[in-house]
Amino acid sequence: MSYRSIYRTLRPVLSSSVQSSGLGIGGFRGHLISHLPNVRLLSSDTSSPVSGNNQPENPIRTADGKVISTYWGIPPTKITKPDGSAWKWNCFQPWDSYKPDVSIDVTKHHKPSNFTDKFAYWTVQTLKIPVQLFFQRKHMCHAMLLETVAAVPGMVGGMLLHLKSLRRFEHSGGWIKALLEEAENERMHLMTFIELSQPKWYERAIVFTVQGVFFNAYFLAYVISPKLAHRITGYLEEEAVNSYTEFLKDIDAGKFENSPAPAIAIDYWRLPKDATLRDVVYVIRADEAHHRDINHYASDIQFKGHELKEAPAPIGYH
Repeated sequence: MSYRSIYRTLRPVLSSSVQSSGLGIGGFRGHLISHLPNVRLLSSDTSSPVSGNNQPENPIRTADGKVISTYWGIPPTKITKPDGSAWKWNCFQPWDSYKPDVSIDVTKHHKPSNFTDKFAYWTVQTLKIPVQLFFQRKHMCHAMLLETVAAVPGMVGGMLLHLKSLRRFEHSGGWIKALLEEAENERMHLMTFIELSQPKWYERAIVFTVQGVFFNAYFLAYVISPKLAHRITGYLEEEAVNSYTEFLKDIDAGKFENSPAPAIAIDYWRLPKDATLRDVVYVIRADEAHHRDINHYASDIQFKGHELKEAPAPIGYH
């Protein structure tokens, strides 16, 4: 609704009083507008402030130079590295990067001790059979499929805990953030592998199908039994650790090229500039081992009859 529309609306009602006060219509319009500083908020006009060349005053530009409007007042961010060079990633920020803890024991295994554990364990063992038959030693393709699936449990668990927290008006003990951190970390694994290898059309089709089925199955599993869902994820992460161990063996044996690490991996894990693919796989395996421990820990808490909120969440525990 513009100034002119407001004026036209008010004119029939106020014209007589305006004339009697000695103000002209034009004078009253100026007087009225000067006392309505927030009338601009009623307008549906969303044009940006422009300079002489019809561009926003402080434009945000995409990588190919296209201008994104700054009408909503969100300033463009200019982030630099400690050495002063430009930060090139918008999928994560410098404060999201970290030094991975590679001292974690990658050989640990949760021995199934009850029916739920055994069901979770054999479910994972059954699911890995067709994956191994299809990918065999094609580690890069296997890793991309693995990461598109591995990022699902943290997101589903965090989402459902978030909704539970809202329904019950209670804290989550930090577990929402911990699980979403896990999902984000897994997604960054995928972004790294995408820099190294682009999946073929049929691999994308497999990912689309597997992720769709797994998301819905895991969602139902978490609704029915969160402790089962976390145990399944724990065993999935154990298999991920095993898979990356085999990847490292083939790199060390010269069966897979130890190419330079992509720039995104160097910045995300704060690796040295001369880091290689082996270094990347090594830190990713450590991440998967941490996710293994988080989910087995979450399942143990619930097996003992407690809710997750009763135990402090391992936030920042990649």
